[in-house]
Amino acid sequence: MRNLLRNQLFWAGAVLLGLIVIILLNNQSASIAYTNGRLTGPIIDLFIFVPPILMISLGMTLVIATSGIDLSVGSVMAVSGAVAMQFLVNSPSPSSAGAAIVAVLLALLVGVLCGAFSGFLVSVVRLQPFITTLIMMLAGRGIANMITGGKNAAGNSTSFNWIAQGRVLGFPVGFLLALVVLAILVLVVRKTALGLSIEAVGINPRAAEMAGIRSGRILFMVYAISGLMAAIAGVFAVSYIGTVEVSSSGTGSGMEMDAILAVVIGGTSLAGGKFNLGGTVLGAFVITALNQVVVYLGVSSAAVPAFKALVIIFICVLQAPMVHGWFSRPGRGSDGSAQEDRTNEAGLNNSKVVSA
Repeated sequence: MRNLLRNQLFWAGAVLLGLIVIILLNNQSASIAYTNGRLTGPIIDLFIFVPPILMISLGMTLVIATSGIDLSVGSVMAVSGAVAMQFLVNSPSPSSAGAAIVAVLLALLVGVLCGAFSGFLVSVVRLQPFITTLIMMLAGRGIANMITGGKNAAGNSTSFNWIAQGRVLGFPVGFLLALVVLAILVLVVRKTALGLSIEAVGINPRAAEMAGIRSGRILFMVYAISGLMAAIAGVFAVSYIGTVEVSSSGTGSGMEMDAILAVVIGGTSLAGGKFNLGGTVLGAFVITALNQVVVYLGVSSAAVPAFKALVIIFICVLQAPMVHGWFSRPGRGSDGSAQEDRTNEAGLNNSKVVSA
């Protein structure tokens, strides 16, 4: 039990469970219901809204593991979504499956290119990741506005919208697709040398170079993957609402902070090194549930940032090493005597033997 209480993911899971309880208590409908071939309810809503946050958080995890940061994921979501929507707007048959597939591929290509551009500046030009991705974050919205002519583009494609709105056996297609992407990413980083190389670069890039790891290539690849994951998140976001909002408060707005928070809640250190994809998944669910709680509790839009900040601070405090230390202290024995006293007595006896 002491080891469980010292586990960071235990506290994140406990907070997630508490948020789900709040959602259920403030919702009059059943937690899960099956109507008209669709699973509905507040629990299913979590699976509907988590894919965009989950995708960008997974990409952010790999970037942070290299001691970097990617502030452009929200803008890359907007650019990718704008490309997909604008293609469907100009397509003669936007509802066809072929048009939807091409729109998705174009969005993914644009996301990879945006990530590769940031990766080039970080790995080759050696710019600071914060400055590089900040530039892309500011430029991304402008690019999205240029693509759509400054207007919110609606693709009106039932095939494209099926990505987020469709159901398989009543379950959301978007979450099933997100699980497939997660499985592929786990296989790539854990069943190959890529994951170990990422951790090595994050711990000490010079030592990694001496060990034969091309740190520049790893950095370039990581930011390209982050761009790809942001593009997938953009596809999920725009396919759910059927349009892309290119304004500063539109598609992908504020998602950078949600991704970083999900990574931190999941136990990945901002200092780089080891990362935890499973923890990131849990963190993404916590952020999604928190967004749901804000709606159900009727928190005003002006107070939402403060409310979310308080919850995140509470989670981080529970995960702090000082709090973990409280659970590391010896307990009391079954006979009522303190285990610490027995430990001190054993140490005293050892010291006597040494002195003798």
